[in-house]
Parts: sequence; structure tokens; C-alpha cells
Amino acid sequence: MRSDFRGAPANPFPSARRVAHGLGLFSIALGALELLAPRGLSRWLGLRSDPRVVQAYGAREVATGLAILGRSQDPAPFVWARVAGDALDLATLAAVAGGSRARGRLGFAVAAVIGVTVIDALCAQSLSSRQPHRGPVRGPGGRRG
Repeated sequence: MRSDFRGAPANPFPSARRVAHGLGLFSIALGALELLAPRGLSRWLGLRSDPRVVQAYGAREVATGLAILGRSQDPAPFVWARVAGDALDLATLAAVAGGSRARGRLGFAVAAVIGVTVIDALCAQSLSSRQPHRGPVRGPGGRRG
């Protein structure tokens, strides 16, 4: 991919590994909040949800964050797992939106998840596009072998 601007990097997301590391740390921090204060978080969002559900989401966040940090050479699959988790979070927030007593804060949470989802998806795509091609090995003249 060529850049149209002088001095701009050819890859629009050149520090994908660094971003993945930050996303791993963010996952652990958010997951810790969900694990340690599920009632407070639900109350702040105006939700009447079972704290065990919030804690389960927290466990998922911590596990994903640790996996990203533990796979510094190839964090792409776990960043894609964050994208899937974001979709689950958005679906959950949409399902409970009607019963929220704090629509403004819930709207903020939805906007934040959408923003993080974009970052997750861009990072995952960038990491995935850097993976070596694993197709058949071709010899001289394009022959397999």
C-alpha cells in the first residue's frame, strides 16, 4: 500500500503490535473492574443485571488480555477474540438498553464499546495482514515442490 503523503508510512497502522499490547492491558484493567465491582458497574450504567454475568464478561476480558500479552509474536487471534467479545458486549447492551435508568451513561458505554471495536478490528486486520502466506511452496517456474 502506497501513501499519498510524503513521509507518511505505507502501513496506516504501523504499530499494531504496540496497539495490541495496549489492548491487552486495557482488557485486563476492564476485566478486573468487572470482576471486582460488578454491582457498582451495573448500578452506574443503570442496569439491573446479575453480577455473575458481569463477572463472566470480566473473566473473558482478563483471559483475552493475558492471551494477547502472552503471544507477543502473534497476538492476532486474540485481538480478533476481542472483536468477537465487543460484539457480545454490544448485543448485551442493546438487549438491556430499554430497562436502563441511566440512558446517558449507557449511551456513553455503547459509544465507548463501538470506538474500541473499531480499534480492535483495525489492529486485528493489520496484524493478520502481516502474517506470512502459508500457501503451497512453489519451486522455480511456479511448480509445487
